[in-house]
Amino acid sequence: MSAPHSPAVLASSVLRLDGIGWTVGGATIVRDITLSVREGEFLAFIGPNGAGKTSLFNLISGLTLPTAGTIALDGADLTDRPAHVRARRGIGRTFQTSSLWPAMSVADHVRLAAQAARGGSYRLWRRADPFTAEVTGVLERTGLGHRARATAAELSHGEKRKLELAVLLVGEPRLMLLDEPMAGVSAEEVPALTELIRTLHREEGRTVLMVEHHMDVLLGLADRLAVMHHGRLLALDTPEAVTADPTVQQAYLGEGL
Repeated sequence: MSAPHSPAVLASSVLRLDGIGWTVGGATIVRDITLSVREGEFLAFIGPNGAGKTSLFNLISGLTLPTAGTIALDGADLTDRPAHVRARRGIGRTFQTSSLWPAMSVADHVRLAAQAARGGSYRLWRRADPFTAEVTGVLERTGLGHRARATAAELSHGEKRKLELAVLLVGEPRLMLLDEPMAGVSAEEVPALTELIRTLHREEGRTVLMVEHHMDVLLGLADRLAVMHHGRLLALDTPEAVTADPTVQQAYLGEGL
């Protein structure tokens, strides 16, 4: 069953892609992607490996620049803007592979992110830390309050994913891009991580784009599913409509979803 639309989903468009494409060395990786993402919407991307999902996230976040088309956030053209500019404008991103510092504490990860977002000092040893309340609040929201002093190396994989979300949230992103957040997470930890993402979307009204291979997770979260195949957008519709589409079934799994 699909997730109902959050009350926060409005008609306004947060993100608009028009004819986005990316060609490298004569090979087209992403081609002619056009779509809009509404305020408060949860849009999930599915497709076989190599379909172009992560490449599209790289284009949206500015890690790579498109060779065709335009990207707009809140109506502002960001097509040629680098990743750090897009981050300041509100595009936040997590990655398939964790990029945490193993020896750094959970709290210090979030504190550094807060300092970067607010333009503060990077000194972790200051006595008067203006970010303490903010760090504590974000860790409680992500279920890591009791792990504040633990190092990243001491965390389970699911906890590391929560920490990545905490680092993202402290910057108050306008748009959250989550690239396979369940990758490597144990089956026991998937429900709690799924519930956290659901809370961020439904209760906090976050606009979320997510790539994920766990269809059971997506069907409980997404307002719409976007199916990519060979760099193209094969389908974009409600979860019910997409999973019932024979063309999508053949392209994605070769059988019913």
